[in-house]
Amino acid sequence: MRVAIFGASGATGSLLTRRCVKGGHHVTVLVRSREFPYFAGHVCVVHGSVFDPLAVADTVRAADVVFSTLGARSLRREDVLERAVPLIVQAMQETATTHKPVRRIIVLGSAGALPDSLDFQPAWRRWIVQKIIYKTVLKWPVASQVFQYKALSTSGLDWTMVMPPMLTNGPLRGRCCVDGDALPLNATHISRADVAAFMFQQINSPQWIRKGVYISY
Repeated sequence: MRVAIFGASGATGSLLTRRCVKGGHHVTVLVRSREFPYFAGHVCVVHGSVFDPLAVADTVRAADVVFSTLGARSLRREDVLERAVPLIVQAMQETATTHKPVRRIIVLGSAGALPDSLDFQPAWRRWIVQKIIYKTVLKWPVASQVFQYKALSTSGLDWTMVMPPMLTNGPLRGRCCVDGDALPLNATHISRADVAAFMFQQINSPQWIRKGVYISY
């Protein structure tokens, strides 16, 4: 299977790329650096910016599935998703009339993308997170994830948005709680390794197509 990955050089993206390579897939990544130190000889590297429509189109061309682990690298306003996601969606939509339309996209989101994400949590935690954390510390990252969800849900593509709480660099556990309605009760974190594993599993699963899905420990 041909896989395109945006964000392959990031912490979660590199883990996902490793899984795809080990899974025997033909992997294409878009990276800014002229040197991509991971998996030399096992990936096709497109050099360029995720904000360049031509580089994005080259990356998704002929892919069976597109992954994105793009996101904010700080708490400041960066608008990475606001600028990149529309270009990825557009590049995929423009393949609709080709011999091989690219329709499947699986992205890394966050639990803050939807207002009902904390419905299963205690009232005190909902208040603190929604009224304080989401409106101060995480104001801009959350706004970007809200944008990403809306862009995908109106794209007409076969999308899945994986929405974890806080990401850690912990080891792979190989199991997690999954819910399509809200974060599981008392969910606080999950490792990038388990997120990458779950995203990889969605390649051949129709369960969460055109849906967001919450995962956590």
